[in-house]
Amino acid sequence: MFIEATTPALIVLGLILVALEIFILPGGIAGLIGVVMMMAGLFFMADTVAQGILYMCILLLFIVIVLLLAWKTGNLERLWNRISLGAKQDNRDGYVAPKQDYARYLHRTGTALTLLRPSGTAEIEGERVDVVSQGDYIPQGAPVKVIAVEGTRIIVRANND
Repeated sequence: MFIEATTPALIVLGLILVALEIFILPGGIAGLIGVVMMMAGLFFMADTVAQGILYMCILLLFIVIVLLLAWKTGNLERLWNRISLGAKQDNRDGYVAPKQDYARYLHRTGTALTLLRPSGTAEIEGERVDVVSQGDYIPQGAPVKVIAVEGTRIIVRANND
């Protein structure tokens, strides 16, 4: 009796989750849970296990036919363009990749332009750069020394020399 009452609720809730996935919550989790709930609801509608498997095969065949029709008519591409991000980052549009030549700052000294707690900005060799301290708070205006460079991350410590 309980399964008979919850089966339509599973299907409706699954449809709602799929709709939320398409229009509001991108990421895949809500849509995947919605599809599983709809499949479970469809399976529980059947009188026997064999009939439930038959229902699922019919549903999968229906989905394949709908996707093929959407692809042939061009609607699938329009739907995909609505739910996917087509923008690309390009230098002409103002995108600039981070500098990779930070190794030249290694063992150099400078001044903290902001409070480093632990990250902030420092001036090293006349250039403003984003830095990270070793975890210590370094006050604004304090002398700093670059002790390590890890990719685009410059690690400094207070320079008490």
